[in-house]
Amino acid sequence: MPATPLRSVAEIEGFVSLLLAACNDAKINATLERLLSMPDDKRQGLVHAWVTDLLIEKAPRDLVQAVACLTDDAIAEKAFEVIFKCRRGGTL
Repeated sequence: MPATPLRSVAEIEGFVSLLLAACNDAKINATLERLLSMPDDKRQGLVHAWVTDLLIEKAPRDLVQAVACLTDDAIAEKAFEVIFKCRRGGTL
């Protein structure tokens, strides 16, 4: 049975939309910045709880996948760089 190829984060439309929202909305940017500046284990626990809540609430699949991406340390670090750059007037 062939393995399903892993998708790049860039292919998860909800993740890209989340970053765009953070670049366009100061409140979302500040919330994500607080989350992404936490120590890895604390961030991962909070993201796991958030994903669980989203699943219970039957949130859109794209949103659940986007938030779940933030459990990965490398992705979280890159997302932090992106939203920080947006806050300083850069673009995605």
